[in-house]
Amino acid sequence: MIASETPTTHCPKCQAERVEEATECVRCGIIFAKYKPLAAMGRLSPAKPAFTQSEWFLTAKQWLIESDTTTESMTFYGRAAVFVAMVWWGWAFITTPLETNYTGESFLHLINLPFHEAGHVVFIPFGRFMTILGGTLGQILMPMICLGTFLIKTRDPFGASVALWWTAESLMDIAPYINDARALDLMLIGGVTGKETDGHDWNNILTMLGLLEWDHRLAHLTYNLGILLMLGSFLWGGALLLRHYRRLTS
Repeated sequence: MIASETPTTHCPKCQAERVEEATECVRCGIIFAKYKPLAAMGRLSPAKPAFTQSEWFLTAKQWLIESDTTTESMTFYGRAAVFVAMVWWGWAFITTPLETNYTGESFLHLINLPFHEAGHVVFIPFGRFMTILGGTLGQILMPMICLGTFLIKTRDPFGASVALWWTAESLMDIAPYINDARALDLMLIGGVTGKETDGHDWNNILTMLGLLEWDHRLAHLTYNLGILLMLGSFLWGGALLLRHYRRLTS
């Protein structure tokens, strides 16, 4: 007498072979009874990784990408011009060594400077250390506030990607300042170097923290973080621009 074989089918998620009576997949571990209702609601898809169907991923995608529904052609051309400038100028920042102080000598340094100085004033109520650090915080917080405003208030993700680029540039602008904490060779606003005064912000900050000998490492860490954020702004802005172009041509 030949024993009857147990009927088999496949997992709806990973396509692994399974016994029909099984309650969960031996490969991916999903519970079949729970998977079917979720798949029916469109929250899970066998063709896509599970994380891309998660609530947080879908929410982020909506805010960062899908909330941009602009279809105006002139807006597209303006964005394209801004994006080309971002990539051209940003690539110059990325490929120029920190030690050259290229960011500190660029035109954007003059844009960052008022926010830097305002930061010192804003943080005065929080004590001497925060007053000194406030210059750096003010310079970084301003583009971050713009980023949040574009995303939340005006629902303009492309504008937010430009603000992310500015945030990255601000970090790269601060890095030479940190790098100079011991050397004190950079020229300050008053036309003197840190050696001719009582130091400068990052000389005082790192001295107060007992981390003065870490100046070069912290500077390169800050610069590299700026590079990563700038590359992220390229990807973000480029993706939005491509979607905008497809809306125009569809």
